[in-house]
Amino acid sequence: MSQFVQTHSQDAIVGEPEVVEDRPTVRQVAAHPAWLRLKAAVQAFRALQTTDGSVPDPAHHATAAEHLATILPAVAELAPFFPHDAAYLDALQGDFTRWRDEGFGVPDFLDSLNAFQPQQHRIDGLGHLVVFPMVTQNGSSSRLVEAVLVETIWPEFIAELESGDYGNALFVALRFVDFTPGYDTNSAVLFPETVAMREIPAFTWGAIFQDREAARYRKVVRAAAAITKLELPDDAAAMLDDQELTERVFVMWDIIHDRSHMRGDLPFDPFMIKQRMPFFLYSLEELRCDLTAFRESVRLERTLSAMPDDELSPAQREIRDHARLVQYAVVFDRIFRFAITGSRVRNYDGLGGQLLFAWMHQHGVLHWTDTRLTIDWDAMPDVIIALSDQINELYWRSIDRPKGAHWLAAYEMVRQTLTPHPASRWAVGLPSETLAGPPKGYTDAVMDDEFPLSMFYEALNKKMATVIASTAGITGHSDVTAVPDVAA
Repeated sequence: MSQFVQTHSQDAIVGEPEVVEDRPTVRQVAAHPAWLRLKAAVQAFRALQTTDGSVPDPAHHATAAEHLATILPAVAELAPFFPHDAAYLDALQGDFTRWRDEGFGVPDFLDSLNAFQPQQHRIDGLGHLVVFPMVTQNGSSSRLVEAVLVETIWPEFIAELESGDYGNALFVALRFVDFTPGYDTNSAVLFPETVAMREIPAFTWGAIFQDREAARYRKVVRAAAAITKLELPDDAAAMLDDQELTERVFVMWDIIHDRSHMRGDLPFDPFMIKQRMPFFLYSLEELRCDLTAFRESVRLERTLSAMPDDELSPAQREIRDHARLVQYAVVFDRIFRFAITGSRVRNYDGLGGQLLFAWMHQHGVLHWTDTRLTIDWDAMPDVIIALSDQINELYWRSIDRPKGAHWLAAYEMVRQTLTPHPASRWAVGLPSETLAGPPKGYTDAVMDDEFPLSMFYEALNKKMATVIASTAGITGHSDVTAVPDVAA
């Protein structure tokens, strides 16, 4: 395990072992009357809020205060179950009280956000009570109060991985236990930048709900494999029947992906600075990080498989075995879910999935013949690594290119594999006045659906749309075997 986890585990137990033994798990807390009261009061409070999180109508302030009179005691009653979050839950009381006293204007929860440090407590099974006014990515765009009970996913082999070559001190892996309506959606992240606050601090953590990612993966891939008649390898098929295994696979994928955004030969900062770029640049950045996770998993599998099994530690064996599964997860999630999820309006994740599928097809490891999908599993890793190499080469060259030239080179790389829209202005060549003008002109010239779905994906989308829609709000506790009818 990482040094930090060892130290915290000792500190958490020494001096009060009987308290640790008697303390309920976060799953048990989900049935506690105080949590049920808190959840109901938060949901009632949300009905009074507007988009910016405020309660602007003075006529509603008394009702809002009544809801807070339930929320605050409930948080206090639950706080002893989460001693590692004591500073946060105490600051939360102060932020709510100040918000009430100042008339329920635009909320500011910076103090409690700064006190919440889940990355310091990455212990498998450890729970958190999280309450903030916030937007939920791919969920609510309004800054409403949310209350969430979560459980940390941090198995021994992930701690081993993170303490070595894949250090990522900001990464937190979570599992849903219970939540308010903002998370009864497609949102699978808990990011500090979504919280209502008066100023932007230095962010110290970012959390992903791996149980939601794993559950929707299992449901979507199960249906897609049936529709396309794809025969899965035994270990890939086993993931579809094992939620906890798939969660661990997604933790490994995401911990490598997340750290990759700021590593490599990059065009300064390709993604994290808020800037307006053609959406295919975001496609390449997200795909680059996924393919980095893929290629690193190939390297880990090959390196550890070359060693005698009895020379490997238990954690190394798990890293080796999960590394193989990460490769399946990256490919199947990208080509079966990403490519056809969401609208066709600047869908950068969708484009990345289309690009990976077409690259595999055009390089002879993916075949759609006699209405059956087949994949050359042995040749697949090196073909996908070649796509990763091409993106990395594009990035390496970018630091010597002007922005416009880099954008044009990135477009040309994508169009070598995917066919642009017949009406594309980029495909025929941007006019001189656009090329000589500011970056805005380049971006404005990109069509919302610059690279439309292929005929294969048009047909697959019709069969998969109901399945994908059914994954909204899914968690690790959901029944992923209940697949909607996809035969039509």
